[in-house]
Amino acid sequence: MDQRLSTVTYAVTAHVSVPKGMPAPLPAELHYDMTDPYAVRLSLGAPLTRPVDWVFARKLMTEGLHRPTGSGDVLVIPRHRCHRSSLRIVLRNTSGSALVEMAVPEVAMFLRRTFALVPEGAENLHLDLDRAISELTGGRG
Repeated sequence: MDQRLSTVTYAVTAHVSVPKGMPAPLPAELHYDMTDPYAVRLSLGAPLTRPVDWVFARKLMTEGLHRPTGSGDVLVIPRHRCHRSSLRIVLRNTSGSALVEMAVPEVAMFLRRTFALVPEGAENLHLDLDRAISELTGGRG
C-alpha cells in the first residue's frame, strides 16, 4: 500500500516572552499540511495541555529567516549573534503580544521538509477549492 506523506511536524523549543517578563522555554511544534499549502502552524505549549496555535504564511516564515517581514498580527525577524542565530516571531492580538524565539537551524530544517513536500510556487496545485468553499459556507453549497 503506497501511503503518501501529506504533513510535516517538527518539535522545537521556543523561548517565549511577554512585555515586562523574562523569556521562558516552552515546548512547541511547527506543523505543515499540504491541504493548506500556503500556511504553517506554530503550536505553543505541551501537547497534553491545550496549546496555543498561530497560523500564518509559510512564505512569511521563509522570508523572515533573511530579513524582517510581516505586518499586523505576525512579524518575523532574524536575529544573528556570534555563534547562534535565532528567528524571532512577534505575535499580537487584542489581548497583548508575545515574542517567540526559535533556533534558525530547526526552523530551516522544518521549512526544507515542507518544500520537499510542496515546492515553492507549486502551492496552488494542492488547493482543494471545493473543500475550502464547503468550509466557508458551512457545508452548504
